[in-house]
Amino acid sequence: MNWSLFFDLTVSGLTLGSLYALIALGYSMVYGILKLLNFAHGDVYMIGAFLGWYALHALGGPVNPTLTGA
Repeated sequence: MNWSLFFDLTVSGLTLGSLYALIALGYSMVYGILKLLNFAHGDVYMIGAFLGWYALHALGGPVNPTLTGA
């Protein structure tokens, strides 16, 4: 068993799971309070993804601080 690969996949899975949990929490909070689905959450996440991608490629910084800042 390759422990480096196991660690990388574990960190990636926890990161993606945390992102999914934040998205679900945002939807459930808005729906719980307003009783209305707000589809603007997708726009906010898309803008954050584009800003992270831009910071990673245009500024040429390392991946971990760039993702943390985004």
